[in-house]
Amino acid sequence: MRFVCLGCWDQAMFDALPDSEKATIMDRCFEYDDELRRGGHFVGGMALQPANEAVTLHLRDGKPTPVDGPFAETKEYIGGLLFLEARDMKQAVELISKHPGLNVGPFEIRPDNPEITALVAARDRKIAAEKKS
Repeated sequence: MRFVCLGCWDQAMFDALPDSEKATIMDRCFEYDDELRRGGHFVGGMALQPANEAVTLHLRDGKPTPVDGPFAETKEYIGGLLFLEARDMKQAVELISKHPGLNVGPFEIRPDNPEITALVAARDRKIAAEKKS
């Protein structure tokens, strides 16, 4: 099974840390990601810019309306995505429970939707084939 792990980030807490501790946390996160790679669990990932760089798109009066910043009213925002391969949710939780990123915020772990993911992959293949023609 594949999972998306939404790593949340408390920017104020992280900013308050000494630079050496920030570097240590990041190094530990990268090292653990490498451990996940070696175990065949790391599918991919992406770090995100801070939440103040975000734009949230709403539909208002039938028109897409961008709003600066994140939509959620919280001190923790999604800091990155980790794509994980695991047998089941129990193993995904077990793997992410060891991730050093938990020191700066929680992870939300969600299983992918294989039916819709398969539809997206089929469309990707179709467009790629059209481009070759």
